[in-house]
Formats: sequence, structure tokens, C-alpha cells
Amino acid sequence: MSKIGEAERKAQNRVIDLLCGGKSGTPGGLGWRYLGDWQKREGNANIEPSLLRPWLEARGYAPEVITQAITRLEREARMEGTKLYEANQSFYDMLRYGVAIAPGLGEAPVTVRFVDWGNAGANDLGVAEEVSIKGKDAKAWNKRPDLVLYVNGIALGVVELKKSTVGVGEGIRQTLDNQRPEFIQHFFTTVQITFAGNDSEGLRYASIKTPQPYWLAWKEESEISARLDRDVIQMMAPTRFLELIHDFTLFDAGIKKIARPNQYFAVQAAQERVGTREGGIIWQPEFGTLRSGSASTAAPGSALRI
Repeated sequence: MSKIGEAERKAQNRVIDLLCGGKSGTPGGLGWRYLGDWQKREGNANIEPSLLRPWLEARGYAPEVITQAITRLEREARMEGTKLYEANQSFYDMLRYGVAIAPGLGEAPVTVRFVDWGNAGANDLGVAEEVSIKGKDAKAWNKRPDLVLYVNGIALGVVELKKSTVGVGEGIRQTLDNQRPEFIQHFFTTVQITFAGNDSEGLRYASIKTPQPYWLAWKEESEISARLDRDVIQMMAPTRFLELIHDFTLFDAGIKKIARPNQYFAVQAAQERVGTREGGIIWQPEFGTLRSGSASTAAPGSALRI
């Protein structure tokens, strides 16, 4: 594994500062907390029970219920005998809707929810850097994502950062290589958004297994001129990050999709119109996913009436 360069280290430290407000280990910045440099930490995984269990305990679940729920969640994330798309979809359903656990024989099931989707600040939001993951193939190199975004100990986001003289495409290709079966594909069963970026181009984002040409750039007005900083602030603010996962992600005939920024803001505008009992038309000139509530996918150049 190559050692991180000085320019990449500066960008990585700045992103950590934006997200966490430093490396104190307490929430800061956008509301995340720094979990540490996990390059030499043993047993790194996409589900960290040492982080998930305390959060579930604080939610009032009984110890035996928590143990069963974590076991079910870990089993769902193992990707045994399935393709990454199917494993990720199955895990997403459990993540989004929770899992029913019977506390004891004959007792009514309790629905355990692993994320508080309605209140982002109620979650334990953590960022680990240099997360070393063992490759599935013993002959393959281990892989080390630059940053992993953990929500209650569950890896939901992965970030690859490059220096400004290296194109974002290199970070995208690296992320896609990591999703190959012989490397750390098993780590991505829980991951909902992948990011790649640098200072000159900002961030690109995509769902798992998205070919490089279809990675997206976030476009939103801002007074922040630094492209990487702007994109991090706009996309990784906890409320926005969880909203994109919960409301703007779609599994469609073997392809996982996430909304473009124009689709996201169209839905926001539509919700405001519906709230005031007004109608309107959304013109969608580009193909992609548009989903929120009753909104559905539209064909290129089509209009949706609200």
C-alpha cells in the first residue's frame, strides 16, 4: 500500500476539520466526530458493534434484543452467495425499516431501528481515516479507504481524496477497484454513497458499482469558493447525507441509483408547492432517478405534474 502524499494529507486533514472540527474525538464541525486513524487497527469492518451497541442501549433496547439485532445486521452484511447489488439492497431495507426482534419466547416482536432518520443529530456520527480492510483474496493487497463515514457504527459513506494535480477520475477508479470481488467488495454491502474528490474538481458521488462516466457533481449555490470544501459542506452535512440515502436512493432492475442535484431540488420545490396546495410541472431534460414520496422516475425530456 502506498503512503499518503503530503498534498493529499493536507486535503484529508482539512476535510476532517470540516466534518469533525478537529481530531478531539468529540462532535464538531458539521456534527461528526473523529474516530481515529485505523490503518493499524485490527478487525476494521463495515459494522462496528462497539459503536452500534452503546447507541442502541441509549435508545432503550434490552441487551438481549440488541445482541440479536446486531447478529441479524452482521449476517445481512456478509454477502454470502449473493452479488453486491443484492446484498446491498437487502441491507438497505433492513437499515431503512429496521428489524423485528422477539425478546423472548411468545413475546411480541420489537422493531429495532439502526438509524434515526428523522433527527440526524440523534445519531452517533463518526469519521475514521485510513481504514485498512483485508482483501477477500488472500493473495490480494489489503485496501485502505481514505475516509469512512460511520453512522452508529455502520459504514454508510466512503471517500477517496487525491491531490489537485491528480484527476478525480483516479479516485473513482480506485473506489471501483475496491468493489471488485478479489479486493474489499464485502466492505461495500453497507455503503450507500461513495465519494471521490480533490481541491481542483471538488467531489463526485455515486452509488455502489456505478461506472465512472455516471458519477455526479453536486451543483448548489454557495459563497464558498473552494470547490472541495463547498461540496463537503453541502453533501456531508448529516441531515443532507441521511436524506439522500433515505429519500433519494433507488434500486432499479439491478442498478442502484441516487438523485442528481436538479432532481433533489425539484423534489424540495414540489414538496413546498404541495404543502401550500399548489400544483405545477417539473421538466426533467436529463435521464435519472427522481423519487420522493409519490414522485417516480421520468423518461428523458419528460414532465412530471404535481
